[in-house]
Amino acid sequence: MHTTRRALLGATTATLALAAIGCARQNPGGSAELNAILDRLATQFLRESPEFATALAVSEEQAGGRYIDRLSDVSREGQQRQLDLTQAGLNELRALDRDRLQGQDRVTYDVVVAALEDSVATAQFKHGNGAQAPYTVTQLTGAYTNIPDFLASQHPVTNREQADAYLTRLAAYSRTLDQETTRIGQDAADGVIQPNFTIAGAINQLRGFARTAPAQTVLVQSLRTRLEGVADIPAADKTSMVQRAEAIVRDEVMPAYQRQIEALQAIQPRSTADAGVWRLPRGEELYRAALKAYTTTTMDPDSIHNMGVELVNQFNSEMDAILRSQGMTRGTVAERVRELSRRPDQIYPSTEAGRAELLAALNAQVEAIRARMPEQFGTLARATLEIKRVPEYTEAGAPGGYYQPAALDGSRPGAYYINLRDPAEEWPKFTLPTLTYHEGVPGHHWQIAIQQESGSIPFIRSALLGFSAYSEGWGLYAEQLADEMGMYRNDPFGRVGYLQSAAFRASRLVCDTGLHSKQWTREQAIESMMQATGDNRSNVVTEIERYCVWPGQACSYMVGRQAINRMRDNARQTLGDRYDQKGFHDTILTNGATPLSVTEQLVNEWAASRRSA
Repeated sequence: MHTTRRALLGATTATLALAAIGCARQNPGGSAELNAILDRLATQFLRESPEFATALAVSEEQAGGRYIDRLSDVSREGQQRQLDLTQAGLNELRALDRDRLQGQDRVTYDVVVAALEDSVATAQFKHGNGAQAPYTVTQLTGAYTNIPDFLASQHPVTNREQADAYLTRLAAYSRTLDQETTRIGQDAADGVIQPNFTIAGAINQLRGFARTAPAQTVLVQSLRTRLEGVADIPAADKTSMVQRAEAIVRDEVMPAYQRQIEALQAIQPRSTADAGVWRLPRGEELYRAALKAYTTTTMDPDSIHNMGVELVNQFNSEMDAILRSQGMTRGTVAERVRELSRRPDQIYPSTEAGRAELLAALNAQVEAIRARMPEQFGTLARATLEIKRVPEYTEAGAPGGYYQPAALDGSRPGAYYINLRDPAEEWPKFTLPTLTYHEGVPGHHWQIAIQQESGSIPFIRSALLGFSAYSEGWGLYAEQLADEMGMYRNDPFGRVGYLQSAAFRASRLVCDTGLHSKQWTREQAIESMMQATGDNRSNVVTEIERYCVWPGQACSYMVGRQAINRMRDNARQTLGDRYDQKGFHDTILTNGATPLSVTEQLVNEWAASRRSA
């Protein structure tokens, strides 16, 4: 169904965590020694992450130098350099006396140390992007899945310098692809080969792009379109720039795509249908490291699996009651949900008109719930939100939906992307409000905008540190909050959609641990999720294949939601009549992304201060 790409340039958690350190100098009231360490890390790590610097629209000073015409070094050597910098920074922080830090500085210390520790632990696995994404190029990961969209939607083209930088980056794209192609061979030599079905998915998508005429690719079309609005470039120069872009794509990028296809084809005979990372060298250790990084807990696979089984049963029972109340009594819950999804009144046609109608409905849902946010929050997000279609050249393997944060300087709004490859089959109307609440308001957009707009915490904690359990847990809690606010009061099937989404996230706990710890097959996981959710097979296949290449990530959602609910229950029990929902929500969001242990500590401190007030 849908997911959120965590701060999304295809970078690892380590890169994002460290790049976010870049503006620690904006915390003048903090510990001078702590800030000095973070400043040194900033110069080093933002220089390693030029795409992330562009996405945030930070200054060159904050980014440690010029970045607009560079792409990241994604070779193994580049990864090792990042790991070395991460370990050195962690060593410096550990040498500080934490007890001398006060208030926000102590929280900042805990947040950054946790991020770096998880980054170091997962980066010990040299293949792919570490334990959290152990394969270099898959149907879901690799430069081909993010660089074209990054250049088209995030790299600015408003003057000649930016246009020239676009061409420089475009020329560097083939190097990035070739670095990954080299790593495919290196990983295979180390015994790390992804499942055969994800190799096939990657090859199909790479071929789809490679078959496009260079002039028709998004890499050329985006430049052509945006140059039309640049006043300081003569028309003849614009034509020359577009021709240069087309030549780069034809002569450099497309051959690099072909080399990557051939590298994947070369390892195909050695791949199998085994879906889980259990079959990799140190596979069990890898999975536990990934789970810890994604959930920011020490929960073991069996505990997570059992939590999922219990929740699937709970949510299915609630769906059963609603469906019966609407006269749908025959068949299993899954069969009745599938029947509902095929009803004509629940279908948007897979036409351009149908897609436009769907997007209009999503925008209306955002406006309706945004108007009610003052009921639940004292601090309100200011950034606007766009709803966009997933690019057609990646939609075959892309998740159902994901969020892209706004630029820090306000130059680009937040956006959530929805995959519209086949809305008639994949997006029944009753499922869509929950997507809006998760990806938009009060979910990811609301949470991330408040982080970015906060003036009361250091930049390091207002940036995206990649704590998936926090952000995805909030996204699921936001779905629940919309239900609690009565958004489905007159929409019983919409509430079925909410419960189906919750069952889907619970099923993720079951399937992810099943695949990677219990040695389930791909087909076992597909069948389990279809029975748990009533979702159609094409959606479920995309999801299961995603878990195969992102071990542990899918567990962060429901683990995070349950942790937030536990925190809220404890605060209500502690405060009784003094409990304040706005205060609870503001405590979680205005403090920025944190590991769940730190989130809980902040909530407990808020409850204690309110009790003694």
